[in-house]
Amino acid sequence: MEKKCVNEKKCGSCKYLHMTYKEQLKKKEEFVKHELEKCPELKGHFKPIIGMENPWNYRNKVTAVFDRDRKGNPISGVYQEGTHRVIPVEKCLIEDELADKIIGTIRGMLRSFKIKVYDEDTGYGLLRYVLVRRGFATGEVMVVLVTASPIFPSKRNFTNALLKAHPEITTVVQNVNNRTDSLILGDKQQILYGKGYIEDILCGCRFRISPASFYQINPVQTEKLYSKAVELAGLSGKETVIDAYCGIGTIGLIASKHAKNVISVELNPDAVRDAIVNAKVNGIKNVRFYKADAGRFLTQMAEEGAKADVLLMDPPRNGSSEEFLRSAALLGPGKIVYISCNPVSLGRDLGVLKKMGYRAEECWMVDMFPWTAHCEVCVELCRK
Repeated sequence: MEKKCVNEKKCGSCKYLHMTYKEQLKKKEEFVKHELEKCPELKGHFKPIIGMENPWNYRNKVTAVFDRDRKGNPISGVYQEGTHRVIPVEKCLIEDELADKIIGTIRGMLRSFKIKVYDEDTGYGLLRYVLVRRGFATGEVMVVLVTASPIFPSKRNFTNALLKAHPEITTVVQNVNNRTDSLILGDKQQILYGKGYIEDILCGCRFRISPASFYQINPVQTEKLYSKAVELAGLSGKETVIDAYCGIGTIGLIASKHAKNVISVELNPDAVRDAIVNAKVNGIKNVRFYKADAGRFLTQMAEEGAKADVLLMDPPRNGSSEEFLRSAALLGPGKIVYISCNPVSLGRDLGVLKKMGYRAEECWMVDMFPWTAHCEVCVELCRK
């Protein structure tokens, strides 16, 4: 089904909107295969990309930047590609529809509450961003109001008015960001309503999601991706598994049902706290969490003579470090399952792992971000 977006050229996010969904899936497959040419052993082992039945309004996390138009009226939307000019967005084809409505309501409330939007040039104004997160399975909704100052006049009345307009909202948080960089969230926050987080269910596990938590933005496809990763791990219940770059513990907790024990590593302290809570909520006792740099942690494990059977890794977009990959190889896992959102860095890292004695056996692609140029890739590697 063809849909039109009035902001397609200005926004720049949905680069494949001019294609049919079938065409873009083929293009993504071709791109991944091209970037992984340095792994000839994968030839003939690329599985068909896993697409979505309904590839619209899938983003369960929506961030809107606030600004003013030439007449001084508040607007909200996204930065024009390559600039800090705000493109007004009232309705997005890939964003959660309720989230867009909530942001529109907030935009309409600003004038009556005499709240000024933040001006990047002058540093004057209060509201900078609004972040909305929605639990796909639970329906819980979190609204984060990112302000330049902790002083928020009439915040109680503002919150009550927002809840009256959208009773679906389960928590409201004020986050304070007075920095001048491009980061959206600041370090300080105050709960204005509810518990300050939402929960969602993924692959049978319940997860706590805080304002800053990393949680995949497309839960329908995430279930397919993580289920495939656990399947490729080939767990029998006897293995020691390392979950590197674990975030709030999602894939490690899901895999723990099929493993003897899981060692999960994450550098972000907030994510580690959420991960520990998530293990308790799910009654999972065979997972241990460590706040540490993944590369240094694995190096220390290797120096201590520790061993692992399976390594699950889902690094940031720029991939892993050679230090991490060498340390991983020293631990001697019989199998590595590498999840990547960037085929370029994945191809580089697979080349390093090949030198370390690992052979790429199978490659799966999951279309996590329909209409954009991105997809997730999951590769199974076995020790030669």
